[in-house]
Amino acid sequence: MPDKPIRSELLDYADQMAATGRPSLARLCAEEAAQQTTDPHEAARILADYPDPNADRKE
Repeated sequence: MPDKPIRSELLDYADQMAATGRPSLARLCAEEAAQQTTDPHEAARILADYPDPNADRKE
């Protein structure tokens, strides 16, 4: 089984996903990166950089 990506790799993936019009995948990468940090302020910053595209969606 391959190693889990590290935070910097996840943020690179998030950038790539956002740049190619895949905000949901960018958010998933950002959420995983945020979970890997122990600093809650850094985690919040990461999540703010990649907003949830479904946050305003009503079901």
